[in-house]
This record gives sequence, C-alpha cells and structure tokens, in this order.
Amino acid sequence: VASFRNRPATSFAHSFTDPSGQGPPKEVPFPTIFDKEEKYISFIVPVYNEEARLPDMMRETMDYLESRRVQNRTFSYEVIIVDDGSRDHTVEVAMGYVYQYGTDKVRVLKLGKNQGKGGAVQQGMLHSRGHYLLMVDGDGATRIEDLANLETRLKQLEDRGNGGIAIGSRSHYQDQAVVANRSRARNFLMHGFHFLVALLCVSGVKDTQCGFKLFCRNTAQHLFLNQKLRRWSFDVELLFIAQALRIPIVEVPVNWTEIPGSKVNVLEASILMGRDLLVIRLSYLFRVW
Repeated sequence: VASFRNRPATSFAHSFTDPSGQGPPKEVPFPTIFDKEEKYISFIVPVYNEEARLPDMMRETMDYLESRRVQNRTFSYEVIIVDDGSRDHTVEVAMGYVYQYGTDKVRVLKLGKNQGKGGAVQQGMLHSRGHYLLMVDGDGATRIEDLANLETRLKQLEDRGNGGIAIGSRSHYQDQAVVANRSRARNFLMHGFHFLVALLCVSGVKDTQCGFKLFCRNTAQHLFLNQKLRRWSFDVELLFIAQALRIPIVEVPVNWTEIPGSKVNVLEASILMGRDLLVIRLSYLFRVW
C-alpha cells in the first residue's frame, strides 16, 4: 500500500459525497481494496463528459442489479462512477443516482483533473468493496446481462486456484457486419494493433480492449496496485502483469453494440496505443517498472 501512496501521479485518498441525513452533504472517506470486502460485486464505471450516454447505461444497469437483489436477498452490490475531470454535467447526472439509490449502492468518485480511462478505472478499483470487481464502460455498449457468463467462468477459475480474470470478448464479431461496415483504414489499424499486442505483450487473448472485465478481489489487489499506464493501453498492461504472475485469464463472448458519441480519434489513439505497447514491453524488460 505504501508504494502506491508514494506515487505522485494520483492520490490514494478520496472521498464521496453523502447527501443523506440532515444538514449539508458530508464528504466521507472511501474504503480501500485492502479493507475487508463488504459486497458481492462492485461495478467500476469510468466516465468523461458522458452526460448524454450515462443515463441509458445506468438505467439498464440499476434495473439489472435491483432485479438480482430482489431474486436473491444475499446478492449485494455497489456502483462506483468515477468522473475523470468531466467538463459537462456528468457529475450532476451521476449524483442523481446517489440521491435515488443511496451511497451504499451508488457512489461518485471525482478525480477533478483528467487522468485518462486507465487512471479512472484504477482509482475506482482501489476503492471498491466487492468480492468481484467489474470494469464496465459508461456508454452501455456491452449488454449487462452478459455478466452472468463472466461470473460462471470466473468462478470456475477460482475453484481451480487462487483468483483470475474473465474478460468480455468481441472477437466473434470480427468476420461479421460490424467489421465489414468499417473503413479499410480502421480495420487495418485494428488488425495491426492486435498483431503488436500478441508480438510484444499478451499472447493468446483475442480482444484485450473490450471495456467489460471481471476480476476477483485478490487478483485486482495485485494488478491495480502495480498498474502504471493511465491512458490508452492500460488494459494490455493489466493482462501483461497477469500473465507474468501466471494469473489465469478466460475470454467470454459478449453482446456488444457500437454506441454513437465516442470522443476517440481512431488514428491518434492507434498511434498512442502502439507507443504504449513498446513502453510496456521495454519498461518491464529493463525493469524500469
């Protein structure tokens, strides 16, 4: 824990706003992933300027989670919405769910300054209370019901050993219309990135970038404490660390839909992600990290 606290890029200490009770809202310190688990599952939702897309995702997510809670009274959850320095009304939208469901179920972690998706996911994970920790994008691109399939596969890994990762995979779409309707340039960049990932960093994983990944708590403690990248290729770094530590990884097909409104420049992102793959390989090879 001390090694993370001493890192200058981010602070380990965060608080969430609790509007319940009398008087003005209170700022309450977040717990850490090193505390005793309190929930069955934590949803970590990184968001940046998502005031338009977050409501649909949260409505679907909360309906799903509340339905499971009603069917199984032992089921417990939390949703941590990590705002990565948004400039729109994302925080206000997110706080609406805190008022609706309470801070035991929904919390908003405000980073203030933009750190990148990897930094937002890392901070959310390190302040979670669940036994299982799900990284899920705020655009709702992946069908939330597919979580059950990831749970089943991850529990199988747990039964065989100590922890693991179940990652959503869109590789089954590669020969379908989703890819066919993309430009040749975008398909070229996609296949080039996959080639570099396999060559430099992670072997045997077809889709490293799907924003739907489920971790055991003990696995997350090892991975997110040691994560260095906070922007483009943090997913690859996490899987690289996992394979280095011989943590089992299983890919699970998920239903995925491309949601309009992405703010990513594909060409720029591809160049930066390619750079990060080299950084990962060289930094761990020469023990810079």
